[in-house]
Amino acid sequence: MAVPKRKVSKSRRNMRRAHDSLKAINVSFDSKTGEAKLPHHISLSDGYYNGKQVFTTKAMKRAMKKQQAAQEEAVAKDAPTA
Repeated sequence: MAVPKRKVSKSRRNMRRAHDSLKAINVSFDSKTGEAKLPHHISLSDGYYNGKQVFTTKAMKRAMKKQQAAQEEAVAKDAPTA
């Protein structure tokens, strides 16, 4: 078992521990939604990264389905019945 040869002074001990503190998280805000997010990460609310849509969220998929159903319903109303 390792045993210290000499007493470690308070100054030396504290200098060693100087880098052990927690760092503050660097948070940026999404320009579209204003959501707080980590830099170089996808915005979870809308699926955008660097101005491009990377994936679609479940809420976006539901909205697209509703929109398609409304369009189909509108087309069915406008179609002449024979």
